[in-house]
Amino acid sequence: MTILLLFSCAKKDRTYIETIVVNDVKLPKARPGDWRYSRDEKFQTFEDFQKLEKIKPEPQKNTIYLQPIGEFNELQKKEIDLTKEYLSKYFQLKTRVLPVLPNSIFPKAARRIFKDGQEQILAGYVLNSILIKQKPKDAVVVMGITEKDLFPKPEWNYVFGQASYEDGVGVTSMYRFSDGHLSDLNFNESLKRLIKISSHEIGHMFGISHCLNANCVMNGTNSLSETDYHFARACSLCQQKLNSSLHYNHKKRLLDLKDFFEKQHLNSEYSLAKEDFNLLR
Repeated sequence: MTILLLFSCAKKDRTYIETIVVNDVKLPKARPGDWRYSRDEKFQTFEDFQKLEKIKPEPQKNTIYLQPIGEFNELQKKEIDLTKEYLSKYFQLKTRVLPVLPNSIFPKAARRIFKDGQEQILAGYVLNSILIKQKPKDAVVVMGITEKDLFPKPEWNYVFGQASYEDGVGVTSMYRFSDGHLSDLNFNESLKRLIKISSHEIGHMFGISHCLNANCVMNGTNSLSETDYHFARACSLCQQKLNSSLHYNHKKRLLDLKDFFEKQHLNSEYSLAKEDFNLLR
């Protein structure tokens, strides 16, 4: 007679973060010109992050606002609306677009003509003289979006984005994401760059440092090619940090992001979200 013995083994379920870590992609060795090549940044552990004094959503301060500044055509307005939609899914927070402010809000002292002829706006002026002063009472953070190029200081050529993390305000420019000429042909490329830079800067506002853990939206970037190389996906460590402050449902967030990428035909980012989602089944 054969006796079949069945044993029950109590096994601890893996957390979401422990599950998706297998989808993290290791960063390659930094090359000349890369952000990491000339900077000695400290690796921010989860414990380091938890010790920080940082911005967090509160019951009466839980909305992300986008503040467009400039003269936007219909295609640029569409890009801003899609960025609003994306950020609401990425951070799982209510996100709104404020009424557009005109370029006339910039004084002469905050403008310059760059060597290739386009007008640039001083990023610090946008932060300190516009966004901080006009920040809505229910805003957890405000992200300005300009159609004009930005520069951070006289000796710099340009900057993709800049933020005041203590004040919860940031700004990015659409200008370089489409080489100053947004069209149907380069729309998705420009959109992907805008959602990466916007979520990156807002991630900083929520206390996350530049990521040294894996290929991640929180990696530092020196160029558009470096921005393009980095994923819109936050790595497992940066997701752990973000969720510890925002307390969203991981599965709902993944579904929302996956649906957004699929609808906008952002195929590489859709594949990454789908890989994470498949691990939860």
